Amino acid sequence: MSNEWIWILFAIVNFSLLLIVYRIFGKSGLFVWIGMSTVVANIQVVKTVELFGLTATLGNIIYGTVFLATDLINEKYGKREAQKAVWMGFSTLIILTIMMQISLSFTPSEADIAQPALEVLFGIVPKIALGSLIAYIVSQYFDVWLYANLKKIFTSDRTLWVRNNGSTMISQLLDTAIFCGIAFYGEYPLDIWFEIFLTTYLIKFIVALIDTPFLYTAKTFHRS
Repeated sequence: MSNEWIWILFAIVNFSLLLIVYRIFGKSGLFVWIGMSTVVANIQVVKTVELFGLTATLGNIIYGTVFLATDLINEKYGKREAQKAVWMGFSTLIILTIMMQISLSFTPSEADIAQPALEVLFGIVPKIALGSLIAYIVSQYFDVWLYANLKKIFTSDRTLWVRNNGSTMISQLLDTAIFCGIAFYGEYPLDIWFEIFLTTYLIKFIVALIDTPFLYTAKTFHRS
């Protein structure tokens, strides 16, 4: 199966799992999902793949579910709860960075087989985490603010897609610019870096479009 088909399937699985978690656990499930997906996205982003003939990083789909989750919280529970969820994701990323850097500092035993793999995976996490932390808190707070303001203008359920896509697509552009500038600038040749930036945002743009029907579906769930 090609990367493109896997990517489409992966997107459907990610958003479907978010709906299942929300359906079963309600608002608490969304809070847990935001913390979990923030961590997983920052692990997946280390891997680069070829999609549609361009170089891209993984992690964009599950990171897109964070925006869907905060938009859903904003829509059903209000701006204050959405901001609380943003801080939960921010905190989990800080904890991940601290825990893994301490773990790497231990001298492995002669029989250990995990240390090299962990160093490859988490050795550049501080730089990625710094980019993620700044990009995350800026873009997510902006997304919550923009969504709340768009909701005042586009108030009906028929225009839910406007406030969802409008806030997410603009916020994702901000997020991509900050993250790629901090995490990857200097790590790759400039042409590859720009390609990663472009494809990262393009993928996030497409993910934002894909998440809209899932938001409409989740809004019909009557969960506390």
